[in-house]
Amino acid sequence: MELSLIQKDILITLITLYHQKSHSIKGEEIADMILRNPGTVRNQMQSLKAIGLVDGVPGPKGGYIPTQLAYKELNLNISEGDYDVPISRDGEIIKGAHVQEIDFTTLCHPDICHAVIKLVGSAKIFEIGDRITIGPTPVNKLLLRGEVFGKDEVKQALLIATSEMISLPKQPIKSYMSTPLKALTVSQTIRDAVSLFHKHHIHGAPVLDGENLAGIVTMSDVVKVIDQGLPLDTPLPSVMTRDVVQAPSDIKLFDVIRRFKEREIGRLVVTEDGKPVGILTQSDILRVFPSL
Repeated sequence: MELSLIQKDILITLITLYHQKSHSIKGEEIADMILRNPGTVRNQMQSLKAIGLVDGVPGPKGGYIPTQLAYKELNLNISEGDYDVPISRDGEIIKGAHVQEIDFTTLCHPDICHAVIKLVGSAKIFEIGDRITIGPTPVNKLLLRGEVFGKDEVKQALLIATSEMISLPKQPIKSYMSTPLKALTVSQTIRDAVSLFHKHHIHGAPVLDGENLAGIVTMSDVVKVIDQGLPLDTPLPSVMTRDVVQAPSDIKLFDVIRRFKEREIGRLVVTEDGKPVGILTQSDILRVFPSL
């Protein structure tokens, strides 16, 4: 069957919202997304319902849901459990669309790399010149950055000039952490911390109480103590940070990167069975992918 442009727009928006919310979608929600009159959407919905592409759900919480035929008509192979590959603009994830397919059209060109991004969602919410980030993808953890230089509102696709591609490491953080662990104890002092930092050329270390993690002390803590005029024999428990960011050694590296940004930290303590075994720093991450 041959659908009009507005029918395709309404149908793809219905599918996108339905996958986001897992319940029937009202015509007004679709109208808001595609910037159309709600009456126009309702009229088109009746036509789509008549040809078997949508079903109506009655009641005050009712609306519309896509049928299996709708997915087939739009060549969408979306099944339960599929991973939604996100699109971000200016650091914020776009709610009205995600990526179904990435097609590199000029991968072998020596100077440019263009890609066609097929969406589940409406291309209308993007503008020429938007700088977007796509991913990470589920298998290879591909992260793609680029600028929108065109869009196909019939096929719901974006044309982008890629500026960067990163494949995020899938190895656990124990593959990248600093080990063996350089640690201090609760019985030691700032002088001991300075000595340890100088000897091993590091800028921070966990503080242990027996085998248990009690806190962490950094070079910034040392400088602050000296500026305050406190003696170097000040016990570490008086100056250390007790709220230590930790992560198990088997967690994937790409899963902990956000913690560094959200908590504004330079390092975290890696643990196994609740015991500290290593340190992961921003420097360790930058050695893996310096473009982040």
